[in-house]
Amino acid sequence: MSIALAHVRPSHPATRPTHPAAQRFAGPRPAAAVPTVAPQPAAAQPAAAQPAADVAAARIRSVPEGTEARGFVLYVGIDEAKAAADGTSLHRIVEALRTLTAELSPSAETYAAVALAPEGAGGRDVDVVRLALQDPSALARQREAQGLSDDADRHPDGVIIDISRKRVLLDGEPAGLTYKEFELLQFLVLREGRTIERHELIEGLWAGEDEVPNERTIDVHVRRLRSKLAHYQDIVRTVRGIGYRFDRHADVSIRQASTPSPDVF
Repeated sequence: MSIALAHVRPSHPATRPTHPAAQRFAGPRPAAAVPTVAPQPAAAQPAAAQPAADVAAARIRSVPEGTEARGFVLYVGIDEAKAAADGTSLHRIVEALRTLTAELSPSAETYAAVALAPEGAGGRDVDVVRLALQDPSALARQREAQGLSDDADRHPDGVIIDISRKRVLLDGEPAGLTYKEFELLQFLVLREGRTIERHELIEGLWAGEDEVPNERTIDVHVRRLRSKLAHYQDIVRTVRGIGYRFDRHADVSIRQASTPSPDVF
């Protein structure tokens, strides 16, 4: 397995390279590393004492005019065996990064996802992570290497469940699913053939959220999803008294990257 930790709110613009926690987890900076913010002059005041104009000047250089940085993604490539050999685990790494983030910027929010791959799959861990977590540049390179184009994804009749692009096409037309409706369908698709109980859907899709639905609300979400699937709605089966199951038909095509889309870590 591999982990990517995404921050959905930016940390303070000024960097604090001498923070003991940063030294503990980040290690020494390689000699060829390029800082993401403009270096301070030798006579500059500490970041906390700088006027607002100086702090604004330390923004990330790659942010285009008219936009603002709202966070970042850090892809971490390491499988469970390598983590164990290093005397740690994926969970401990995630918690350490979250702790460090909270120390550096208490106002930051974090979200972590685990990237899954078939056992024995080759390739660099970090490349597997980027593909599984739908990094645009990694997906573009993969499609270019495979000689794929948008036309290759077209399907005149039937259902395309495009996990890599987070969309569903019905006879070539977008189904117009909401984010949560797609996540619900994806959860079932990635567990094809299994009957998923309602409580498992709640734990898998609403874990950590402020408003957690009850099992009756899950039925409402599924009913809305099925209505948008129109005459293909029977790909989501109701198993009476238990839950729901995805049934693949001959006219259903599933598109995804070389590794499965991750579930919430």
